[in-house]
Amino acid sequence: MQRPSLDEMENFLCGLQDRICNALEAADGVAKFREDLWERPGGGGGRTRVIADGALLEKGGVNFSKVHGDQLPPSATAHRPELAGQTFTALGISLVLHSCNPYVPIVHMNYRFFSAGPVWWFGGGADLTPIYGFEEDARHFHGILKTACDR
Repeated sequence: MQRPSLDEMENFLCGLQDRICNALEAADGVAKFREDLWERPGGGGGRTRVIADGALLEKGGVNFSKVHGDQLPPSATAHRPELAGQTFTALGISLVLHSCNPYVPIVHMNYRFFSAGPVWWFGGGADLTPIYGFEEDARHFHGILKTACDR
């Protein structure tokens, strides 16, 4: 796979944030997202979007960030010492959704693109936090994730 450009990744992730927010507003039918733009003192910034008091969603956030810096923190280079001192850029989207219905699990997901010097990689994850857990829901969720990752 060829390294995507930072502009391509930013456009993709901001577009993904827009599509997720639009779909959630349409599904909820009542609540709308509020957006706050922010800047990181060390470089970069993002868009935080929060929805609350809806028909389906009690509260949720769908956030985009793009941060950069002069060097990776030591925790990021502990297993990759050759990256020490490299500049970095990290872009990502994350979401947390709390339903009004206690039988619908809390959803958390994040997707990240990292670039440090000549090296780049993707990371992220997803989980459900049920209030009332059902094994069939967990099996379905993990099965869908496995199918997506196997592609």
